[in-house]
Amino acid sequence: MKAAVIGATGYGGIELIRLLSNHPDFSLHSVYSSSKDQVPATEDYPHLKDICPLPLMKIDPEEITSECDAVFLAVPSGASSALSPKLLKNNTKVIDLSGDLRLKNPEHYEKWYKKTPADLHTLNQAVYGLTEWNRDAVKSANLLSNPGCYPTAALLGLAPAIQGEVIDESGIIIDAKSGVSGAGRGLSLAVHFAEMNDNFKIYKVNQHQHIPEIEQQLLLWDHKVSPVTFSTHLLPITRGIMTTMYAQLKKTMTATELHQLYEEAYADDFFVRVRPLGEFPGVKEVAGSNFCDIGITVDERTNRVTIVSVIDNLMKGAAGQAIQNANLMFGFEETAGLKGFPIYP
Repeated sequence: MKAAVIGATGYGGIELIRLLSNHPDFSLHSVYSSSKDQVPATEDYPHLKDICPLPLMKIDPEEITSECDAVFLAVPSGASSALSPKLLKNNTKVIDLSGDLRLKNPEHYEKWYKKTPADLHTLNQAVYGLTEWNRDAVKSANLLSNPGCYPTAALLGLAPAIQGEVIDESGIIIDAKSGVSGAGRGLSLAVHFAEMNDNFKIYKVNQHQHIPEIEQQLLLWDHKVSPVTFSTHLLPITRGIMTTMYAQLKKTMTATELHQLYEEAYADDFFVRVRPLGEFPGVKEVAGSNFCDIGITVDERTNRVTIVSVIDNLMKGAAGQAIQNANLMFGFEETAGLKGFPIYP
């Protein structure tokens, strides 16, 4: 199957190029940029010399759909809402990595993203690609909305407890931390080396655009879920997300019982690894991979659970999950092109 990447100069785009170039079933056909035409990709990324000879081309939806089976949109939010409908032609399937199609309520998108929402027809077509929990819908999707990086880590960590109805639906706290690649490749004082090195800081307090995405999915699983407290922090590292989540148990439950619930929930999911009881993951242990590692415990003094979930924000949080979803959409093995080991140390 021929695949195209639109938005190839960003970190998500270059990660897609890396994965597609080594995929057994997809071939990387073309790469596109909104600002460049017939410019070698090596101009932006010298490490592609002699291994990715494709030039960056201007975006032409008609040409793309006539030549490609799959299109990955790694563009900023606000761009894919206009592009997606134009690409759904000639049986082309679209995988959108932006936030444009994740929120089903256009008013929520406008409030949190401060941009014009996609039309309702496009929103209703888009399938939310949290793969492990929406696999059947992903298989039949033509337009897929890839989850955000923070929501992927948070939702995979919370899902068994929410769906098992073992935690109180009110008062869920999600304490999230990300490496600076999550901010993209654009220049910003917030991610300037001198500002971030030897530093650790909170940002977008109570205002992060991933809050409604997390709440939307939690409410689909349990309509009694109250608004969550979600805090985001920048770590002085390049890759990785750690979400530490706290919730009150509805009844007394041992750590062993909770751990068994998680092991059963993810028993058939290759990319979600539940750590042995008492062991908690670090971000380096999933770096460069499509794995989500989860550690859990119960504080018997407070009857509160602590859930730790880690992912690579550019892999399971973006390009890796997009490939995982595309594999299902085209009937390929779900793990195809994604079984690489984490990079350690």
